[in-house]
Amino acid sequence: MKRSKEGLLHFLESGASRGPGKDTTAPPAEAGRDSRDREMLDAYSRAVIQVVEQVGPAVVAVNVEKQGASRRPGSEGAGSGVLITPDGFVLTNNHVVEGGGHLTVTSTEGKSFEASLIGADPATDLAVIRIPRLGDSLPAAALGDSVELTVGQLVIAIGNPLGFQSTVSAGVVSALGRSLRSQSGRLIENVIQTDVALNPGNSGGPLVDSRGLVIGINTAMIYMAQGISFAIPVNTARWVVGELVSHGRVRRATLGIAARVRPVSRSVQHGLGLAAPTLVEVVSIEPKGPAARAGLEAGDLVYALNGSGIATVDDIHRLLSRQAPGTRLELRLLRNGETRELEILAGEG
Repeated sequence: MKRSKEGLLHFLESGASRGPGKDTTAPPAEAGRDSRDREMLDAYSRAVIQVVEQVGPAVVAVNVEKQGASRRPGSEGAGSGVLITPDGFVLTNNHVVEGGGHLTVTSTEGKSFEASLIGADPATDLAVIRIPRLGDSLPAAALGDSVELTVGQLVIAIGNPLGFQSTVSAGVVSALGRSLRSQSGRLIENVIQTDVALNPGNSGGPLVDSRGLVIGINTAMIYMAQGISFAIPVNTARWVVGELVSHGRVRRATLGIAARVRPVSRSVQHGLGLAAPTLVEVVSIEPKGPAARAGLEAGDLVYALNGSGIATVDDIHRLLSRQAPGTRLELRLLRNGETRELEILAGEG
């Protein structure tokens, strides 16, 4: 028994992988490779740590007391946000603040502030809230340029769901130019897809690059899909923030119609030079709206807007998102088998 105990102690002291009479000294080549691996890991770790130290103080918890909830369990919603100006403007998700009443924002130091909603945009799942400056400038994060992103680039998601410390996850950009349908039914264009694992409550927090620049706002994660997550590009967020701060809402060009996709025959497709065998059928028209004033009628089949082909309702939304209200637009359509052109003055919606 004594010999057995001595043998066990010797085994534990020498390491489980070391067998009797076996030389565990690594060859010089392997030792060099291990050293390089450690250096690379250290560089990766240093990059992430530096970003967290730089951006973390600007990431806040957003707590929402639902209207009429009476503080019962489940009456509060929580997400994250990021300070984008020293005077207290916070960018977050629309779904974090949607339907909410009383808003509070909590910093990484545990300080809580009353907040007010500046504006929200369900079409991009973005919202802006504001907290009082309270003397000193607040630690705002710097915004980058999402156009410069490349697939495979290191990105870091930072959240603050509890209001006491940042939660961090890192990964890479796995795809660019994705589309994600918002709660309003519109497509959000140029969405960033990453393999970053989003922790619960991290919605509304920033996605940052290795320089500590915000390049997106984390918005969604597909469950049962190996941790695929999405972020709204910061260039989209810049435009939305400008609209919300200036007008309280995002102004978009509208036609004042309800429409649906309508398949057409192959001969019609070839005759009109359509890329797809579908058009957009006007189902109804808003009274006194832009389409009604231009003479558009229910049953018209729209196949082009400003020279760009129209195959789905999403195509119309996409093209209108690039136009300002009041812009003159050219519609090409089929009516009773004949092609027509109409000029329409886009409304505001």
